Amino acid sequence: MQITALREPEPGPSSYRLAWVATGEGGHPLGIAYLRVPTAAGAEHRSEAEVSVHPAERRRGVGSALLDAVVDAARKLERRAVTAGPVTGDAPFLVAHGFRPVLNLTFSRLPMARTDAARMTAFAGEPHPGYRLHSWEGTVAGDLAPTFAASRSAMDDMPMDEADVAAEAWDVDRVRAIAAAVTKRGDILCTVAAMHEADGEIVGFSELVVPGDGTGDAQHYGTGVLPGHRGRGLARWMKAAAVLHVRDAHPGVEGLLTDTADSNVRMRRINETLGYEPTHRSVLYQLDL
Repeated sequence: MQITALREPEPGPSSYRLAWVATGEGGHPLGIAYLRVPTAAGAEHRSEAEVSVHPAERRRGVGSALLDAVVDAARKLERRAVTAGPVTGDAPFLVAHGFRPVLNLTFSRLPMARTDAARMTAFAGEPHPGYRLHSWEGTVAGDLAPTFAASRSAMDDMPMDEADVAAEAWDVDRVRAIAAAVTKRGDILCTVAAMHEADGEIVGFSELVVPGDGTGDAQHYGTGVLPGHRGRGLARWMKAAAVLHVRDAHPGVEGLLTDTADSNVRMRRINETLGYEPTHRSVLYQLDL
């Protein structure tokens, strides 16, 4: 077996990827591993591993060799932790290599065909004195970009249990780069924001990504409200408006996918209220270096 190291030719807006390919006799592919290396300020201690071995080649040491290469690279990069997953079901391979479970996640789906349109419209139409909603697709407009970037800190205190995470720095360049990356791969980034009317600043957001062909399932990227504006129902307001936006602008979308930490009780209740149905549970694993 030979392990060949590769590097992604074009880094992403806030990370880059390293890769290792395991090959056997005659260059026959056996498996592949990736290490995503975050570069955003506040995330320099983290790294994310992914290992995949062809079913016919498992239990022959291929996965272990690939994972060893990934962990060794993370150490050389002076990363503090490597995460893997989330994994559905048991993960004896990861546990055997020193990984431990750090975060339980519930994955849910909102089937658009069974969505209660009247109820969703009522949620989206609820009055929230002092606030208004604003939505867009693609990159945020220039005049809104600074407060939109600042609003991303709303995710800083999201429950993450024992996962080794820290607040990440967000600025205008980063939010624009992420929007550009979504567009470049052919998908559509949809955003609904809550604006504080007194100063015109964005104080909350809900993002999701629609497949480029407008069919299948869309994926939520995140929903957050700045601490000083919580307790007013803004998260449910924005999410309901996002559902209606997708329904009207992208009628071919069949469902909306989301995942939430089991300890994030408030967001799980919002999802349940809106009609999201749990599909499965998974666990994030972490190796402390």
